[in-house]
Order: sequence, then C-alpha cells, then structure tokens
Amino acid sequence: MKFIVGLGNPGSKYYLTRHNIGFLAIDAICNQLGSNFKNKWNSDFTKIKINGEDVILQKPLTFMNLSGESVRPCLDFFKGQTDDLLVLQDDISMPFGALRLQQNRSAGGHNGIKDINQKLGTQDYARLKIGVGGPDGKQEVINFVLSNFSKMEQEKIPDLLIDCQNAVESFIIEGLDKAANKHNRKIWNV
Repeated sequence: MKFIVGLGNPGSKYYLTRHNIGFLAIDAICNQLGSNFKNKWNSDFTKIKINGEDVILQKPLTFMNLSGESVRPCLDFFKGQTDDLLVLQDDISMPFGALRLQQNRSAGGHNGIKDINQKLGTQDYARLKIGVGGPDGKQEVINFVLSNFSKMEQEKIPDLLIDCQNAVESFIIEGLDKAANKHNRKIWNV
C-alpha cells in the first residue's frame, strides 16, 4: 500500500494559493479516477487502486503547520511504513512548474514538512516538491505562499497537475529512483 499526501490549507479562501498545490494535485488524481473523499483523522482521504496497488490519497485539514497530526494516524491505521509515503508539497526555491522527487531531505523551512517530520520521528520518506516560484524580495514568504497564482500560472496549472499525477503514478509503479529520473526537472516548458 502507498500513501500519497498532498499538503495545503482547507477552505475556499486558500484554494488557488501557492501553498495549496499539494491539495490541487490530490484533487486532480481523485477526479480523474472518479473517487470520492471521506473524512477521518482530520483529513479528507480515499482509497484507490493504481496499477493493482492499493493507494491512500490524503489531504490533511489541520492547516499546513499541523499536517503531521493527520498523516501519523492514517499511517498507523493502515500499518503503513514511511517507505510507502510520498508527500506533495509546494517549494518556493524552485521556479513555477519545476518538479523534484527526493527522499530523506530536511524540511527546508517548510512548516508542514517540519510537523510531519516531528510526528513521524523521521524525515526519511519521499517528497514531490512542486515549484511555485519565489517572492521578489519585497514580499514576505508567508504572504507569498498564501497568495493566489498569477493569471498566467493559473492557465498552466492543469498541465502541471497532469505532470504531478504522472510523477505520482511513476513513484507507485516504478519506485522513487526511476520516477525521479523520469520526472525531475529544473525548468518547465509548456
């Protein structure tokens, strides 16, 4: 069984903010596969199959800084291991559309990841970092990640979400290393 967790903040106010790209990716996967969410562990989750593999899709509803409060009990309930976990997160150090699959990395200032690391007692799990661009130097990081994507970026989000879904499916079917070789990119050309 694999666990795919998308990070974000609940509520329509945050829907198209940069911090919510993990939620958007999970929603896209769920919508394409025609699955519906249930609520448990203060999260929306669903169980699906991808290429014969049982997969839990989860969106913690605890707000970003407490994401681990949903991830830990879900893993415990299904007796999951951190080797089977992939967390989808926004990354402001990468340009919009860049993707990076990696494992056992520090939180890098991302509070959702910090909380998951604390609740799991490890940082040794896979992450899909999704580039959302970075602040211009005048804007505070918190205001930037809670700002909406630009109109031009919003037009490209559907294609980016397809790329994220392909990376997730590759992780499930082929494992982290092969998925990273196929999907990691520093820039994105649409």
